[in-house]
Amino acid sequence: MKLWQKDKTALKEVERFTVGNDRELDTCLAPFDVLGSLAHIQMLGSVGLLTPEERALLQAALKDMYKQITEGKFVLEEGVEDVHSQVELLLTRSLGDVGKKIHSARSRNDQVLVDLKLYMRHEIERTVDHVQELFNLLIELSEKHKEDLLPGYTHLQLAMPSSFGLWFGAYAESLADDLVTLEAAYKLVNRNPLGSAAGYGSSFPINRQLTTDLLGFEAMNRNVVYAQMGRGKTERIVASALANIGATLSKLSMDCCLYLNQHFAFISFPEELTTGSSIMPHKKNPDVFELIRSHGNRLQALPNEIMLMTANLPSGYHRDLQLIKEHIIPAFENLQDCLRMTTFMLGQVSVKKNILQGEKYASLFSVEEVNKLVLQGMPFRDAYKKVGADIASGNFKPGTVIHHTHEGSIGNPGNEAIRRYMEDIIQNFNFNAVKIALQQLLS
Repeated sequence: MKLWQKDKTALKEVERFTVGNDRELDTCLAPFDVLGSLAHIQMLGSVGLLTPEERALLQAALKDMYKQITEGKFVLEEGVEDVHSQVELLLTRSLGDVGKKIHSARSRNDQVLVDLKLYMRHEIERTVDHVQELFNLLIELSEKHKEDLLPGYTHLQLAMPSSFGLWFGAYAESLADDLVTLEAAYKLVNRNPLGSAAGYGSSFPINRQLTTDLLGFEAMNRNVVYAQMGRGKTERIVASALANIGATLSKLSMDCCLYLNQHFAFISFPEELTTGSSIMPHKKNPDVFELIRSHGNRLQALPNEIMLMTANLPSGYHRDLQLIKEHIIPAFENLQDCLRMTTFMLGQVSVKKNILQGEKYASLFSVEEVNKLVLQGMPFRDAYKKVGADIASGNFKPGTVIHHTHEGSIGNPGNEAIRRYMEDIIQNFNFNAVKIALQQLLS
């Protein structure tokens, strides 16, 4: 069954090509399609397009369908084009002509728009939960290892002393910044397109504010043409925010691959968390981090993929937009899996102690020695030249005691401030308002 089907049946090859993977992806949208329909029928009843009896029948059937979906019992039947068609087919089977009234004052265009926004809103919350779990672990590791020194590098050359506390804490703060961009994307997602119909509104006296409130949206996309133009743009902005998290995970994974290398040997993991070789019995490969690195890099390509799919499209709906689902929906699952695995791995990391005691790291303390001379009154340039000459002549004998006190330094990494920063960001999402609205809609 196709909602748009006319007298002439499309050729099978055309149908296969145009539907593509849409049916499989629509399964992810099923619960959100039902939620959108629940809000829509309440609105239709409020403006006289459904009788109270009809609305009650539809509500009961849709709530039962939602339960079936959450229990994994919902399927798209053979020959049914998409989730919207399946929901309407089930309603019509059980309620007769009443089921056919559910599509009044909307199009599949605004139906899929609201489904996608509800889906992305839900997945953003799940992503934030995973980010917060990793963030908390990183802060915990930063506090635990803030006294354990680590070589700092620039240009992959020995630079200055760092610490595991700074290293873990740096990625925690990076994740907090990543959530700032995700929060901005969430604000765009959390606007209601329902009621824009095919992109030009409806002659019915619909109440768009009501569906906005019922679905827990912060506001609506007011201009109906822009509501449709926002498809693709919204996903691209969300993809950019996901890409930022992917970039953080990729960089962290690259560090882990380096630090696990025998020439560094700064960190280690239980043997069962690394993989071996079919020919070299000594190997302990960081396959998990290599895959997270690659997944993170692939996520960074996502905004560009979506941008190119939507480049130069005029206003209005175009079938090109269907393909975006094939990119944005798997991206959420992929990123969340990477976040889970990063948290799992770092939860079992071991840190090497006293790394900087080795003579090969003596040059790391050159700036410390320059600063000591400056504090004794020597001009910086003269101190720099003296220490450089000592290093060149082989007479450099630095002290290895570090005393950094300023904000964000080895001795004062600022983890509590970073934690408060993250808490404020998460509070700004206001996920609870959405939960309350949807609980009321389903009650």
